Amino acid sequence: MYISIVEAYREYSVEDRGRMAALERVNLEIGKGEFICLLGPSGCGKTTLLNLIAGFDRPTSGFVRINGETVTGPSENRITIFQNYGLLPWRTVLRNVELELEARKTDKKERRRIAEEYTELVGLSAYKNHYPSQLSGGMQQRVALARALAVDPEILLMDEPFGALDAMTRMSMQDEIERIWREKKKTIIFVTHDIEEAVFLADRIVIMTSFPGKVKSVIDVPLARKRDRTGADFLKIRDRVFAEFELKTDDEPEYYL
Repeated sequence: MYISIVEAYREYSVEDRGRMAALERVNLEIGKGEFICLLGPSGCGKTTLLNLIAGFDRPTSGFVRINGETVTGPSENRITIFQNYGLLPWRTVLRNVELELEARKTDKKERRRIAEEYTELVGLSAYKNHYPSQLSGGMQQRVALARALAVDPEILLMDEPFGALDAMTRMSMQDEIERIWREKKKTIIFVTHDIEEAVFLADRIVIMTSFPGKVKSVIDVPLARKRDRTGADFLKIRDRVFAEFELKTDDEPEYYL
């Protein structure tokens, strides 16, 4: 498989509480070009797992491999998009999109061409000379997405990127990322705690238990795109995911070493 997570275990030292397991024996295979949603309650280790894939953190034991190579640190082929957009307020939309290209010493003319292309892709050409303070939250998130795509990563890691948006803007951004995924066929691993968001976006939903984080189940979402949030098949899968959460796991004790 493209991404292999094998027996990934991560523990931390916590003041006055000893050592604490955040992830326990996580095993997961992800294919190239898949859209995977990591779904679970707050504190279940979704972000920890994302950080292991990104290379921001390393497992205490076990490993993460991409294309057969063990992940030991960040890579230009993996870009993470956070809920905090991370835009520079003194730069215009285009200049923000150019930021990573500048860091990679891309030729100025080529850098501008790429920035224009991806600003258009996310529907912000009319706002390319605006500053972040002049944009809505959803538009700022589009800029962050364009900046990530501009460097042509193989893998996009998204950590609840729409969590701070209002309901209507969030649905619009779900439409947008789904459209871009269909066009660019990037491998996307998307952290969320929103069940309907996961059903709308994912090829497969990875459901994680409450603390310490484990993979409880993996649910296929074999629905045609674009998906109808009110359709019977959509609601059937949504209800199946709800049922998984109703199988209680929160009676497990907190896991301290």
